[in-house]
Amino acid sequence: MAFKSQDFHRSGPRGRTRIDWRNADHGRSVVASLVKGAYVLERDRRGKREGSPLLHLLDGADSSIFGAIFEYKPLPSSCNHSADGPCFVVAFRGTLFAKELFFRDIELDVQFLRNELHSSSRCKIAVQAVEDLVAATGNSKVVWLAGHSLGSAIALEAGKNMAKKGYYLESSLFNPPYASIPIEKIKSKIWKRAFQLAESGLCAAAALAKQSPEQLKQSADSFAALSPWVPQLFVNKVDCVCSGYIGYFEHGKWMQKFRLGGIRKIASRYSVILLFMSENGTQAEPLHLIPSANLSINSKPPKCFLREHKISEWWKLDLELESEVYKYEY
Repeated sequence: MAFKSQDFHRSGPRGRTRIDWRNADHGRSVVASLVKGAYVLERDRRGKREGSPLLHLLDGADSSIFGAIFEYKPLPSSCNHSADGPCFVVAFRGTLFAKELFFRDIELDVQFLRNELHSSSRCKIAVQAVEDLVAATGNSKVVWLAGHSLGSAIALEAGKNMAKKGYYLESSLFNPPYASIPIEKIKSKIWKRAFQLAESGLCAAAALAKQSPEQLKQSADSFAALSPWVPQLFVNKVDCVCSGYIGYFEHGKWMQKFRLGGIRKIASRYSVILLFMSENGTQAEPLHLIPSANLSINSKPPKCFLREHKISEWWKLDLELESEVYKYEY
C-alpha cells in the first residue's frame, strides 16, 4: 500500500477539473505536479513497475531518471488549451535519498556548490534535450522548463543556455538552490544590510583586481544578454537552500535606489568565493546568479524544513505569495 505522500490522488491538488493557463495559480499547480511526476517516474523505475510512454531523461552515471518531457494533448472538445499554455514541459527532479541514488545526487549537489554542475553528464544531457526539443518544435514559446531544488539548478542551466541563443523559455523553478551564506537568517535589518554591502564591495573589488578590462566587458555582455529572460522563482523565506535569492534581488534594488548601481552591476555577476578560488580571476559563470526574475515568496510557509522544501508545497491552490519582477538595468 502506498503512503499518502506517494498517492497523488490523495496528496495532489484537489478540485482541478480544467486548466486556465492564463491563471498563474493554475499554471504553478500544474507545473509543480509535473515535477512531482519526474520523482514518481524514478521511483517506479526502481520498483520495476510498468514503464511510461513519456520521454525519460536518464543519467548515464547511474541510469536514474532525473527528468521527463511531458506533452500536453487537450481533448478536441476541451477549452483548456490556449495560446498561453505549453505544448511541452521539461521537468527535472531534485535530490533523492534512496540508497541507490544518494551518492550520485549528493555528488551533483557538491558540484553545484563548487560551480561545476554545468560540466556534469546530467546537466549536459538536460541542456541538449532542451535544445533538441526547441529545434524540433520550431517555437520556443511552447516549450516550458520546470525543476525542483537540484532540478531547478539543472533547469536554470538549460534556460540560460537557450537565453544566450535568443530563446526565452517560460520557466518555473521551485526552491532553486542559491550558493551563499544564508544571510536571510540574520534578523537585524541593519546587520543584514551591512553584510550585503561588505559582500558587494569585496566582490566588486576582487573582480576589478583579478580581471582584465576585456574579461570584465565579456562578463558584462554575457550577463546583460540574459536580462530579457525572466524565469519564475518560487522560494520560502525560511528555506536556507533558496532564500538567498530574496536578499540577492532586494539588495540589488536597494543599491540601484541609492545610486550604487555601478558596484552592483559588477558584484551581481560574480561570486566572492569563486573569484578567490580561481586562478587569475577566471571562473565559470556562477550558475545561480541571474540578472532578472519573477520572484514569488511564500509568505506563510511551514516551519519544518522537511516540509517547506517539498515540491508538494507548491501545487497548493491557497498559497499566499508575494511576487515582484526584478529586471536588470545595464
